[in-house]
Amino acid sequence: MVAAASVVVMTGAAAGTMAALDDGRGPDRARPDVTRSTVLQRQTVVPSAPPGTPSAAPSPARTSSAPSRSAATPSRKPRSASPPALLYRHSESQVLDWLAAHPGDPRRAVIASRIADRPAAVWFADFSPSTITARVRAVTSAAAAQGRVPVLVPYTIPNRDCGGASRGGAPDLSAYDAWIDGFAAGLGSGEVIVVLEPDSVAQSDCLTEGRQADRFASLARAGRVLKAADPKARVYYDGGHSGWNAAAEQASLLDRAGAAAPEGSDGIFTNVSNFQRTGDEIAYAREVLARLGGSARLGAVIDTSRNGNGAPADGAWCDPAGRRIGQAPTLRTGEAGIDAYLWVKLPGESDGCKGTPGSFSPEYAYQLAR
Repeated sequence: MVAAASVVVMTGAAAGTMAALDDGRGPDRARPDVTRSTVLQRQTVVPSAPPGTPSAAPSPARTSSAPSRSAATPSRKPRSASPPALLYRHSESQVLDWLAAHPGDPRRAVIASRIADRPAAVWFADFSPSTITARVRAVTSAAAAQGRVPVLVPYTIPNRDCGGASRGGAPDLSAYDAWIDGFAAGLGSGEVIVVLEPDSVAQSDCLTEGRQADRFASLARAGRVLKAADPKARVYYDGGHSGWNAAAEQASLLDRAGAAAPEGSDGIFTNVSNFQRTGDEIAYAREVLARLGGSARLGAVIDTSRNGNGAPADGAWCDPAGRRIGQAPTLRTGEAGIDAYLWVKLPGESDGCKGTPGSFSPEYAYQLAR
């Protein structure tokens, strides 16, 4: 199948999260330090990469192992009867910088209204132990001051992207564990969504069995540490996407990584930096959750930033033409078991073909948004 491994292009600082109201509008400010493009082919594997980091390809897709849609859908309980929270808009982003610098550009109105006004996740993709707590706290404290929910993406797992375009991360798992401790120390006490290490589970087959087990132990530990530091934190594990691993296979990997354990997990995320249609992701996420077991309160969040037209038929992953933005970020999906639609990858940040990996491409942003 055309590989769709998520590519994350990362910069070294906390990427900007665009905080927006649940309708996806408002003065968003987002500057993900890490972007991801998605594609990893099984024949020719292309890894993922975050913003500011070398670009990585989307999560590998295997057409032969596409999940069965016939599996029973779990009965998932609503998260809460309380009014839904609003997503936080970070005050910095590459798109906002571009808008400020190009007041007369004819593409400006479309990019401003359809991308800059919507929230995107904040990526933390560089291994910087001395500053990680302060950087996380800067985002979470600003969100707390507005009573809104930030979306954070830790992305420093060792051997990230299997050494592909988004290679990098902590030097070893001991260092990573300490970095996660620092990350957790910056969470504060408010509600926050953590998209934990894109590609770390779905794209773990490049590791030996022993190293895979060690990685999964660190991921399980990370979830426990994050939720212990902030009981209101919601932590989601890497579910790949509907064009990658079969649901049963992905659920088995997730179980080993701790995604079924309520003390460290709130469920899974799918489609990060990829293009799979939302309906396919909903069905896939429900099937993975059903096979994963665990608490009925486990849910899923889906990256809808570039899936408006679905995945390219030819499996292209690097800034492919003909794509469109998808549903606006929201915590009110109206779908059982689906906790949020998020923009984890900021539309317009290049996978490496329209510009330097992780850099903002106004032309690509305009093509996605118009």
